[in-house]
Amino acid sequence: MFESAATRIRGLFGLFWREVAKFGAVGGVAFVIDTAIYLWLLHGALSDHPTRAKIVSAVIATIFSWVANRYWTFRHRRRANILREVVLFAVMNGIGIAIAAACVYVSHWVLGFTTPFADFVSGSVIGLVLGTVFRFFAYRFWVFTEELDEDPGFAKDHELVEPGKPRPPVD
Repeated sequence: MFESAATRIRGLFGLFWREVAKFGAVGGVAFVIDTAIYLWLLHGALSDHPTRAKIVSAVIATIFSWVANRYWTFRHRRRANILREVVLFAVMNGIGIAIAAACVYVSHWVLGFTTPFADFVSGSVIGLVLGTVFRFFAYRFWVFTEELDEDPGFAKDHELVEPGKPRPPVD
């Protein structure tokens, strides 16, 4: 029994580390895109609207993130129905963007931290961390859920999660 549990834990770790590493790389690039646009907007056109600036920068970074996650991070889990995948991705990212925007709103308008640095920390550090945790699990368990057993690198991954259960049909 212990050997089976240990094998399963090692298998699950192996399953997730690949996705976490790729998700982190995509997230790092998306962070640079988001941060650059956010700071540019804070010191320019949306200097009086930090919450709007965060939403705009996050939407642009999200578009990059969808493409990179779909075609690289979770390529083995892409759905056949791309419209459904895009809608789910948009909903989950809307929640992630709302998390970051809420952090800026609370910091700026409720707590009174009105400097661009405070707006950056609340939106691009605190909001990003909270939103990233939410996004990883949302992408992994709700958006990119199909498994392509034909890919040798991922051929038996579903068996690690549910041993003995047959693979569900692809929609």
